Amino acid sequence: MSNVKINTEKILGDFKPLNCVNNGPSCKRHAVDQPRSNFESYKAARIPFARNHDAAFAAIYGGEHTVDISAVFPDFNANPYDPDSYDFTCTDEYILITLDAGTKTFYRLGQKIEHYIKKYHIYPPADFHKWAVVCEHIIRHYTKGWANGFTHDMPYWEIWNEPDLDLEEDSYKRTWAGTKAQFFDLFEITAKHLKKCFPELKIGGPALAGRSWWAKEFLEEMSKREVPMDFFSWHIYCNEPSAMTEDAKTFRKMMDDNGYTSAASILNEWNYIENWADKYPYSLEMIHGAKGAAFTMACMSAAQRSSIDMLMYYDARIGAFNGIWDFYTYKELKGYYPFKWYGELYDCKEVESTSDDGQIYVLSGIDENGKVKAIITYYSDDDSSPNKTVSLDLGRKAKLDVYEVSHEHQAELVETTDDPTFDMKVHTILLICEK
Repeated sequence: MSNVKINTEKILGDFKPLNCVNNGPSCKRHAVDQPRSNFESYKAARIPFARNHDAAFAAIYGGEHTVDISAVFPDFNANPYDPDSYDFTCTDEYILITLDAGTKTFYRLGQKIEHYIKKYHIYPPADFHKWAVVCEHIIRHYTKGWANGFTHDMPYWEIWNEPDLDLEEDSYKRTWAGTKAQFFDLFEITAKHLKKCFPELKIGGPALAGRSWWAKEFLEEMSKREVPMDFFSWHIYCNEPSAMTEDAKTFRKMMDDNGYTSAASILNEWNYIENWADKYPYSLEMIHGAKGAAFTMACMSAAQRSSIDMLMYYDARIGAFNGIWDFYTYKELKGYYPFKWYGELYDCKEVESTSDDGQIYVLSGIDENGKVKAIITYYSDDDSSPNKTVSLDLGRKAKLDVYEVSHEHQAELVETTDDPTFDMKVHTILLICEK
């Protein structure tokens, strides 16, 4: 028997923004013949933020004309103070559609990953200060109305993506083709310039691929140079939630040790990957089913009790890493419901909940009417794990509606009961709502 206990008398506070994603809805406002759209289900998930990294891979967002510095400011020899030097059109539309869905854009300043045999835009800018000025005017366009722009509430601006993915001695580069020292200079110049221009905004990065030694050197150097940093962003792909929370401890300590005690720790790329070699095809298959859904919900549950301040799943862009919507129809997959159900918790305050089983994860909240909403997840990377009997102690008698996501069920109501004892197969998620 696995025991879950909810203490409705101990209110812990608000739920963190943990159902954030990379990229926005797949739909077009300007196309009259667009029968496919996930806009309504995206909106229903109440996703607080969408990071726009790798948006340039998606034609529906505007493809290579979208988001990246090379797309918005296509001629680096142009005048960065002249509005005519910029092409905002596709990025404007992409951000507006995402905002229409109730989601704010977390803007990644830099370039998408390049898997091509020839690299185009991952080289260090010819002039670091000019690059910072270009970033400044992109921010001015979206937050200050510059160049027929907007006054969007877009607080987060991230400098580059995964500069540590490939080492300097590697012949094959995908995200940063310069040296580590060059990146440190680019980050320093850009962060100081942007924070001076926009003290009210959150400037940070560097969307670390996960190398802890690289992170240590980066944070030590930024601290030595007195570089402002409102958030430190990092990535992990793994097959156990504990790997995520352990990395979170490591990076939080590094941040604190270097004086960035008030900076947020933002994990803004993560998903299920067993490994990047022989198990990679298997991993992609799992992302799209019950196992991927259970992993997602287990990670959100673990992150709520960790030093992580924000989670951003990779990826809501339709493709191999999207376990939320079907590639062909845009219909909801099993992996949609962790985002939808977590979004419902924003109407609640978190209350204390515990599990005596390391494979049984729980989140619980109480709404303004005093009713409990709980999510219980059974996740293990071992697909042959046995069924478990889970007993839920609410501290009181209650009638409960139980919804299930599993290999057999797609979020439908499976029972209404006053006996909260559940037989759970591995890779099952239960949403339990007090009536």
